[in-house]
Amino acid sequence: MALSPGKDPSTLTNHDVDYVIHYRFDSTDPSLATKSLESLLSKLSSIGLSVSVRNGGNKSLLIFVKMASERALFAEVYKSRVRDWLHGLRQAAPERETQTSLAGEPLTDAERLRIVHQLISGPTDEGGANIVPGAGEFKNVEAIFALHDQKFNKDWILNWGKEWFVQPEQLTRLRDKLGEKVAFYFAFLQSYFAFLVFPAAFGASAYVLLGYYSPIYAIVNCLWCVGFVEYWKHQEKDLAVRWGVRGVGAIQTKRGEFQHAKEITDPVTGEKVKFFPAGKRLLRQLLQIPFALVTAAVLGGLIATCFGIEVFISEVYGGPMKSILVFLPTGILTTVLPILTSILTDFASRLTSFENFETSDAHEAAMTQKIFVLNFITSYLGIFLTAFVYVPFGSIIVPYLDVFHVAVRPFARDEKEMIAPKVGFEINPDRLRKQVIYFTVTAQIVSLALEIIVPYLKRRGFRMFNKIKGKRAVQMGGISPEEALKDAPEEAAFLKRVRNEAELETYDVTTDLREMCMQFGYLSLFSVVWPLTAVSFLVNNWIEIRSDALKITVEMKRPTPRRADSIGPWLDSLGFLTWLGSITSAALVYLFQGSGGHGPRGSPSGINVAGLLLTIFFSEHIYMVVQVAVREALAKLESPALKKERAEKIVVRKRFFEEMIEPSKGAIALPTAKSASPTIDRASLEEEARLGSLTSSSAEKQFWGRQRGWEESATVGGELIKEAGSGWSNEGKKQR
Repeated sequence: MALSPGKDPSTLTNHDVDYVIHYRFDSTDPSLATKSLESLLSKLSSIGLSVSVRNGGNKSLLIFVKMASERALFAEVYKSRVRDWLHGLRQAAPERETQTSLAGEPLTDAERLRIVHQLISGPTDEGGANIVPGAGEFKNVEAIFALHDQKFNKDWILNWGKEWFVQPEQLTRLRDKLGEKVAFYFAFLQSYFAFLVFPAAFGASAYVLLGYYSPIYAIVNCLWCVGFVEYWKHQEKDLAVRWGVRGVGAIQTKRGEFQHAKEITDPVTGEKVKFFPAGKRLLRQLLQIPFALVTAAVLGGLIATCFGIEVFISEVYGGPMKSILVFLPTGILTTVLPILTSILTDFASRLTSFENFETSDAHEAAMTQKIFVLNFITSYLGIFLTAFVYVPFGSIIVPYLDVFHVAVRPFARDEKEMIAPKVGFEINPDRLRKQVIYFTVTAQIVSLALEIIVPYLKRRGFRMFNKIKGKRAVQMGGISPEEALKDAPEEAAFLKRVRNEAELETYDVTTDLREMCMQFGYLSLFSVVWPLTAVSFLVNNWIEIRSDALKITVEMKRPTPRRADSIGPWLDSLGFLTWLGSITSAALVYLFQGSGGHGPRGSPSGINVAGLLLTIFFSEHIYMVVQVAVREALAKLESPALKKERAEKIVVRKRFFEEMIEPSKGAIALPTAKSASPTIDRASLEEEARLGSLTSSSAEKQFWGRQRGWEESATVGGELIKEAGSGWSNEGKKQR
C-alpha cells in the first residue's frame, strides 16, 4: 500500500523521480514495441527530460522521468509564472533572477509536478511531448503517474484523524502537495460538514418538537440550502485569491485528443490557431437530446418497473415467501442498474469525446452535465415515484399492478393471492419515510464501505493471483517473478513499491464531488420527510473526509496536480438542486402536513390542485428573492475583481512575454536527443569506475547513474522486451 513504507529506508525516497510512465507491450510485437519505446524516450529527452528504464513485470516497463537539470526546471517555472502574470493571476511580474524569485515564492511539489506533466502531455506546438495514455502515437503508454510522498501521506492521515475540523493551513499544505483541484474538493467537503451542524441540531429539535412535514422546518431548511450555496461561492473566491488561481480558467489547458479541422489566423492575435467549427460542434451536441431521452427511458423504465414489482409484492401479494420475494426488485436493481449505468456512462464519455472540445475544462463541463442527468435519475426517481405517484394515486394504480404477477407466479398457491382488491385498498403511509431513511442512512454506509473495501479486495486478489502464478512457474522448472525482474539489490524495495503503485486505480476527484452533490440533493429535496437527515450526513461526512484521504493515499495513484478556482460545474448542480428543493419541499408539506403524515392516502380526490400550484409558485419566488438578498449581502464583503477584455490584454501579454523570455533562451540550453548521451567506450567506463571509487555516491546518484542517456535506456528496455517476448509465437501473430 502507498501509505505503508515498511522498514526499508529506500522506500521513503522517490529517487528524485518526477513521473513514472507505465509502458505495456504484452499485445504488441517486440520489434514494434522497441521502436515505439525508442521514439518515446527520444521525444522525452528532446524536451529536456531525463529518463531511466526498469522492468515493470508482466511484460511492461517503468520509465522514470525527471527534469534534466534544475536550470531547465527553473526556466519552465519562470515561463509559467510570467504567463500567469500576463493573464491576471499574479499581481506582479516574477523576478528575473531565479534564486530571488524562488526565495520569495518557493516552488511547491504541486507546481513542479504540474509543469513537468504539462511538458509530457502538452501539445507539441506548446513545447510538450503530447504523450496521452492509450491514445495517439504512444498507445502502449498505460499510465503516467507521480509517486506518493510517503512522509506527507503518513502525516496527513495522522493529523486529520486527530482533529474535528480541518484547519485552513492544512488545506493549504494539501494544495501544495496535490494541487488546487483536490484541495478545493476537501475545502468544499469541510465547509459542507461545518454548515451541517446547524441543520443537524435544528432537524433533531424539529424531529422531537415539530414532527414530520413541518412547514417551519421546510422554510428553515430551504433558507439554509440557499445560504450554504451562496456562501460557498463566496468562499471559492477567497480560496482562489489565497491560492493564486483566481481566473485560472483564462489559461485553458489544451486537450491532446482535440482534433482540429484546419488552422486559421486568430483575428485578434494574428497567430495561427487550430480551429474546429462551432456549428459542427453544436450539431454534435444536439445528440445530447436523444441521449437524455434514451437515458430517461432506460433507467426510468427499469426503476419504475422494479418499483411496481416491489409495491405489488409488498402490498398485493399474499402468498408464501413474501418476506423474501419483497427483496427481488432490490436484487434486480442492484444487479442490472450498475451495468446499465456503466454502459450509459461509457456512451456519455464517447459522446463527449465526439463533441471534440479543445480544452480540458470544456470537456469536463460537458461530461459533468451528462453524468448529473444519469445520477439524478438513479438517485431520486424512486423517491419521486413514491411521493408524487404512489401516495396520491395508489388506490387507482395498485389494482392494475397484478400485471407483475409473473414475478411471483412460481411461488403462489392460487390466483387469489396475486389479485389486488378493487375496493378498500389502503396504501402504506410509511413507505416514503422508510425510503428516505434508506437512501440517507443505509445507502451512505454501504457507499462508504465500498469505496475502501472493494478496491482493497481487488488489489489483494490481483496480487494473490500473481503469487500463485509465480509459484506454478517455479514448480514447472521456471524462475520466480522476483528473479525474472533482475532488480539491483539496492533498488529492489523501491521498485517493488513503484510496481505496487502502478497497479492502483487513477483517482478522479469528480467522482467524490458527484457523491457529495447527490447527498446534498437528498437534504434539499426530501429532508422534510425525515428531519434527522442532516444528523446522518454530519456523522457520515466527518468519516468521509478522513476516508477519502485514506483512499487517496492507500487505494489510488497519486493525483496529478491540476489548477482550478472552483469545484467546477458541480456548483451549478448544487444551485439547481436548491431551486428544485424549494418546490418539492413546498409540495410535500402541502400534501402531507395536514393528514398526520399520511398524505392523500392513495386518492387524488382530496388534493386541491390550485392550492398546490399556488404553494409551489410562492415557494419558488420566495426562494428567488432570498437568493438575491443573500448574494447581494455576501457581495458587499467581497473585494471587487479586476476584469479586462481579451482584446485589450493580448498586445500587452505578447510584448511582455517575448521581452521577458527572449534573454533567457541563450542562457538555458536544454538537453537534446542528439546530445543527451556521451560516447561510451572501455576507457570512459574505466575512468568512471575510478572516479566513483574516490567519492561517495548517494542512492539517487546511483539510481540515475545506471543508465546514461536515453539511448542506453532504450537499449536496456529493448533487451527487457526481448526477454519478455521470447514466448512470442506465430500463432499469436495470426490471432492479431
